[in-house]
Amino acid sequence: MKEYKIETLIYYSKLTLDVNHIAKSSKLEIQEKLDEYAKNGYRLVSTDASNFGAAMYIYLYFEKEV
Repeated sequence: MKEYKIETLIYYSKLTLDVNHIAKSSKLEIQEKLDEYAKNGYRLVSTDASNFGAAMYIYLYFEKEV
């Protein structure tokens, strides 16, 4: 049997000339989440992203055998 978890991370856009500022600033937090779930036996199985207004939502889908 598998157990599933979804982690949602939210990042807000800011006025800047750097179009990749969200990708650059989110790397550390995303890596920390990946490490945290891996320590608990989960593996990343899928990702998704969407935006609404000035916010970007990143979804990380994890699973593990129980």
